[in-house]
Amino acid sequence: MSKVTLDLNHLFSLQGKVALVTGGSGGIGRMITQGLLQAGAKVYISARNEESCRQAATELSEYGQCIALPADVAIPQSRSLLCQSLLQIEPELHILVNNAGTAWGDSYEQYPETAFDKLMRINVSAVFCLTRDLTPLLEASSTANDPARVINIGSMDGLHIPTVNRTGNYAYSASKAALHHLTKELAVELGPRQITVNAVAPGYFPSKISEHTFKNFRQDIEDNSLLKRVGKDEEMAGIAVYLCSRAGAYTHGAIIPVDGGTSINHQHVSG
Repeated sequence: MSKVTLDLNHLFSLQGKVALVTGGSGGIGRMITQGLLQAGAKVYISARNEESCRQAATELSEYGQCIALPADVAIPQSRSLLCQSLLQIEPELHILVNNAGTAWGDSYEQYPETAFDKLMRINVSAVFCLTRDLTPLLEASSTANDPARVINIGSMDGLHIPTVNRTGNYAYSASKAALHHLTKELAVELGPRQITVNAVAPGYFPSKISEHTFKNFRQDIEDNSLLKRVGKDEEMAGIAVYLCSRAGAYTHGAIIPVDGGTSINHQHVSG
């Protein structure tokens, strides 16, 4: 058996890679963007708010080449313009991180049907459509030894029933569970094209979407984690770099919880 030398700098390097991170201007998207940049990738970020997208790209340029492509991926016309803009600039795309998403919490009695329409459109169908539309660019970069990568950002709430914030997350949990299953569907479709597809299911990380819950239920969040704490930026950046690097080239069709064990802890706070 031949000796294998593992150069960790090479194993986790993203030098020369081109990535797109949707919702990259804040929260988990920004954590991932910084990680990809520091690993050597050129990263395009999209966000609905043009000003915040451009400001984030300017700030993140401290870590590498970061370019703003403002877009609302839930709107077909805006998504199409995003794809066209990328096609005009780049001949190939190595990494797509589908991070853009939204949440909705309300009581069981008051929970609106429109929440399901909105969250399924943003959290599920927009992910499918953007991935489909960018598949030619991903195929252009893919090889058997170094496949292109798609990472979908799901949630631990798609793995268990959340109770910490004392309100219903019916559409959010359902949409993230659907996204996890969609990830496996896409893995079956795109694996033979040398494109890996995986999902990360984060627990609680500091972000705008979790700000209210952190403010009111921080202690419950920490108690529900088997590690008794919330996530750190480097832990989200790290899993993304792994999945996009040579080290993650054989990881495919996986749903990876990054939640401190919260989703397997059955001693949840009662609503």
